[in-house]
Amino acid sequence: MRPYDAAMPEGLRDIDANLLLPLYALLQERNLTHAGDRIALSQPAMSGALVRLRKHFGDDLLVRTGHGFELTPLAERLSPLVAEAVEAAGTLLGGPRVFDPATASKRFTVGISEYAMTVLSEPLTRLLRVQGPGCSVAFDAVAASPRQYEQQLLSRDLIVAPLHFDLPGHSHPVFTDELVCVVARANPRLRDGALTLDDLKAMPHAVAEFPPVPAGHQPRPIEAELRRNDVDRSVLVQVTNSLALLYAVAGTGMCAFVPRRLARRCLAMLGLAIAETPLRPVRITEAAHWHARRSDDPAGVWLRQLLYDVAVEIESQDDG
Repeated sequence: MRPYDAAMPEGLRDIDANLLLPLYALLQERNLTHAGDRIALSQPAMSGALVRLRKHFGDDLLVRTGHGFELTPLAERLSPLVAEAVEAAGTLLGGPRVFDPATASKRFTVGISEYAMTVLSEPLTRLLRVQGPGCSVAFDAVAASPRQYEQQLLSRDLIVAPLHFDLPGHSHPVFTDELVCVVARANPRLRDGALTLDDLKAMPHAVAEFPPVPAGHQPRPIEAELRRNDVDRSVLVQVTNSLALLYAVAGTGMCAFVPRRLARRCLAMLGLAIAETPLRPVRITEAAHWHARRSDDPAGVWLRQLLYDVAVEIESQDDG
């Protein structure tokens, strides 16, 4: 019989398997301290792991920039492969595939849009504390580029984002909302709480920069409705998310379209008003997205059920 290591693929015999989790954490967090916190390693231990990983791959993996660290091209290519390897190792070595929230101590990771965060974070963490008292949740932003979606789905238990983001994998609607037009309360064009189509055509607009609509896909609902009414928006300000839109519009002559639930939270604080317009109602849907490999994961199934309970609570509050 051949020695065990003789049957191993070339190159694996010199690899320390203990470096897999530090590599995964470093590629995900792009920060030594945060990576160490993620897998409960001290910063000196993470620094030592990075030195060994750089030597193994013959590459810096992480390079310092003016805004922290960025992945090298090799590290970018490794990231989804490492995420898959960690997922496979967890499936192989993770023990029985059961999940008891009453006794579990899992830290869930959830990518979430800033708007969904304002709606879901409080009820979700409240229910989590009751039903899974030993569990916790780490929220982070949804990837800005479609090419990062697959990687983020692999490395997160769940992503909550609009359906029109076209994330791969599985999805299920969580809650719906309606886009409304917001303006400064003192905007001179606001008459009897309304704006005309001519106002929308003449006014400068603030818009949020979202991932581009893929070629061949229908335009997003608000864009389609504006086009239907021959409104070619004059964009004065572009921001990165819907929450920033409200601050951009405050005290200016601009208008912007944001989800109603989000607008209601900030009207009084920012001196804004919701303007009625001749446009037809534009509905949006926030959905839970997960990778196909997580479909049967007991912890993921439980988290999605928890999110469903939150959605029922949110919708019932609206009905009330």
